[in-house]
Amino acid sequence: MDDIISLFTERGGVLVTPPAALRQKLVTVKAVLFDWDGVFNEGFKQGAEGSAFSEVDAMGTNMLRYALWRQHGKLPVTAIITGENNPSAIYLAKRESFHHAYLHAKNKGSAFADFLKTYQLDPAEVAFFFDDVLDIEVARQCGIRIMISKKGAPMFHNLVRRSGWADYLTGSDGAGHGLREGCELCIGLLHQYDDVIRNRTEWSANYQEYLSDRKAVQSVISESRV
Repeated sequence: MDDIISLFTERGGVLVTPPAALRQKLVTVKAVLFDWDGVFNEGFKQGAEGSAFSEVDAMGTNMLRYALWRQHGKLPVTAIITGENNPSAIYLAKRESFHHAYLHAKNKGSAFADFLKTYQLDPAEVAFFFDDVLDIEVARQCGIRIMISKKGAPMFHNLVRRSGWADYLTGSDGAGHGLREGCELCIGLLHQYDDVIRNRTEWSANYQEYLSDRKAVQSVISESRV
């Protein structure tokens, strides 16, 4: 496992939770939750057009879902919680067959409570990818917390580490594919990376079965009133 961890720490990643403990938490994950701004991108917005995403990161989310599907024989519940009404987030959620996208979620704790209730999940079963202050109410509850870093927020990073609100802080930021980095770390700790990539590149029967399960998902888009 040390050889996997070194690939990330040598590039600036910070592991807060010991690798063995993080892996143990990962094997219980049944859901993956993403913030949007600062996670799928650098956080810049263009008015009502919102912010974009990278296919590099989208591939990371797909490979992580596939790895968890292989781990449990069941598709992980996957969702986005964003404080804005972002067209790109809606597009990605529908294209990738995410289960849910929560929009206008200014109080993310309230949206998270609905997420847990709707999909009958325990917070410890959720892996959360986040980046900033508005995400902490959710991050502090989840089983796995991957923080997408920002070099311009050293005090916030320090607070997150001291408070135990993250298990891993990425070496790359949202613009530099920190989300892909966090996904690859999780897949690696599950000891599935080589098999996941091989099955995807070969378009194996196993990968096609996963895709069939994924395509059966009807994405729900909802707007928070809180």
